[in-house]
Amino acid sequence: MKADVATGAQDVPSARAAPTPLASDTSPGVQRPPVQALIGLGANLGDALQTLATVVHELHALDQSRVLAVSSAWRSAPVEATGPDFTNAVVVLATRLAPLELLDALQAIEQRHGRQRPYRNAPRTLDLDLLFHGDARLSHPRLILPHPRLHERAFVCCPLDEVAPGLLRAWSLEGGAALRQAQVCERIGPVCATPA
Repeated sequence: MKADVATGAQDVPSARAAPTPLASDTSPGVQRPPVQALIGLGANLGDALQTLATVVHELHALDQSRVLAVSSAWRSAPVEATGPDFTNAVVVLATRLAPLELLDALQAIEQRHGRQRPYRNAPRTLDLDLLFHGDARLSHPRLILPHPRLHERAFVCCPLDEVAPGLLRAWSLEGGAALRQAQVCERIGPVCATPA
């Protein structure tokens, strides 16, 4: 994995980079090198596009984190759910937060935006999914990395291909053309500019 000279963040995982185990040292004062985390954003209640734009700036403001890239916004019908169409995007975030720390931060942002979980796949004001955290492979009761179903969802694959082309293939997670035909996903324009 190469480091980005300008940001100090590591490149998005590639086919040449073997997955590395997650550092377990969480001692106070230990500063991790930044990694690139990929975060899926989605909403289908309220002004979804405005919500996603606001969230991009909230992610940029997270401690020890900085937004590096934002995909286009994509519209898709709910998968295994009912309700209005979703607006989705993917953000590349350089972060020093460990995976579970980042998950906690993402869930706090969801709560601030009124996220409720009345039942599985309910319509939502905001859904944030940690898709990748550098090359980490993690199986924890709260978090599995890479995200276990991302390759089954066109609404994740389409924006992910914009900001990290070839990543799914590198991790042997391709959904293929059949997925994209079965789950129509339409690019609807920019979410917002990448924060400076």
